[in-house]
Amino acid sequence: MEQPGLPRSGVMIAIVGPSGAGKDSLINAARAHYRDDPRIGFVRRVITRPADGATEDHVPVTAGEFERRARTGRFAVRWDAHGLRYGIPVETSDEIAAGRILVANGSRAALDAFEAAYPACAVIEVVARPEIIAARLAGRGRETAVEVERRLTRDIGHWRRGCPHVRIDNSGLIEVARQRFIDAIDAIATGSDKGV
Repeated sequence: MEQPGLPRSGVMIAIVGPSGAGKDSLINAARAHYRDDPRIGFVRRVITRPADGATEDHVPVTAGEFERRARTGRFAVRWDAHGLRYGIPVETSDEIAAGRILVANGSRAALDAFEAAYPACAVIEVVARPEIIAARLAGRGRETAVEVERRLTRDIGHWRRGCPHVRIDNSGLIEVARQRFIDAIDAIATGSDKGV
């Protein structure tokens, strides 16, 4: 039986963009904005990185546990980047089938896999000017100058873009990007994303 207020069919919204573009800030703002909206959910990724309170709220696992989950079909989508492994839990497919709109921090390199895993998907790409990204990454203090440069020049190839796509520039005021981000999610949730 359908839940009242939920669309007939759900959507996976993959949030992508380079490290330092501000994806986490926008996702956290949207999570707060939609906290009382049962239609919208936010995916906790499984990552081979310890929980440290400074990064996203994820499910930390060892490389061995990640591989065990991958072998037993526990991920709808998974990918490797920057020496870490990332997974989107398979349960997300059931939530979307039940009509929920899910927001997941994804990867540009994994978008073909997102499109293959979810019948209905959309992409919000968060970008920023290279000098702003470089300053943000340097400010984190987690990477060397060489690692920052590698991130800035990372070639992720091209995806098919078979699902709706919107690009948000987060180079300026965070309030402006935050509103555009929420507007994009609203448009996707109501099925009016063509003009986003």
